[in-house]
Amino acid sequence: MREVPTSVGEQAQSSAPLSVNMSSEGATRLALKDDDSRATASARKYGWLSFLRSYLIFDPLIWLFTVVLGIVSVPVSLFGEKSRILHSFARFWSWLIMKTILSPVKVTGLEKIDTSKAHVYAVTHASALDIPVLYVYLPFQFRILFKKELLSYPIIGWHLRRSGQVCINQQKPTHSIAHIRSAVKSLQGGMPLVIFPEGGRTPDGEIKPFMPGAFYLAIKAQVDIVPIALIGTYELLPMNTYHIKSRPLEMRVGEPIATAGYSLREMETLSAKVHQAMEDLYYTNAHAGPDASSGRAG
Repeated sequence: MREVPTSVGEQAQSSAPLSVNMSSEGATRLALKDDDSRATASARKYGWLSFLRSYLIFDPLIWLFTVVLGIVSVPVSLFGEKSRILHSFARFWSWLIMKTILSPVKVTGLEKIDTSKAHVYAVTHASALDIPVLYVYLPFQFRILFKKELLSYPIIGWHLRRSGQVCINQQKPTHSIAHIRSAVKSLQGGMPLVIFPEGGRTPDGEIKPFMPGAFYLAIKAQVDIVPIALIGTYELLPMNTYHIKSRPLEMRVGEPIATAGYSLREMETLSAKVHQAMEDLYYTNAHAGPDASSGRAG
């Protein structure tokens, strides 16, 4: 969201736990060896059977669920409260996907949140399968802030347009003003909002700097921000592949961060606070799953 001219805090950097004098050539060899060993371990765990299971079973079923439910939802939503019906369809679609891909999700911290109140849920974004996780394991209706480019996708674009999600045009921010005003009113009226403050999926599994203006809506509506870290979804399905690698996942929900008293001039400070909270959730105890190979201590 670029309509608010604020800068983003620098991405937190990891610190080396050991002070070892090593030549750059030796360090490079060690790093390559470590990468090779991890790649070999991953290849052993997710070999041809996993590859074939994903491309011949998981992926076709997900496309089938998407096409059938996407088409059926259009006429059904004409008979009742459209947004509630379409959210139910999205949640059922997500439930079918999560059952299909055999990846159980452990949820921690949600019990600390008063879900009867509207919050802005700031979520890490590493995979296309983050969306089904959220729809299944957030037990309330919500709206999602999404990029205009997604409207070009058949069926998915139809659903986003009809279900009242919040569209942001990153190339022409002024075209998003009406959607932003509507989202502020929706938040003030009690409808939670899910945002991915990094602006897109991470290409390497690490949390990236947040977009300028990511928390404009939270400050304008004066609602708390709840950080959420999705653990294991990058390993489950990173960018640029359709190979779904079934594994245990975790959704970690952090303490609410109040926006009361913050002005738009203080958005950078708020953004840095949320970024730190998301890093603490994401990097604590490394990543979930049996093949997790790295992570930073929180």
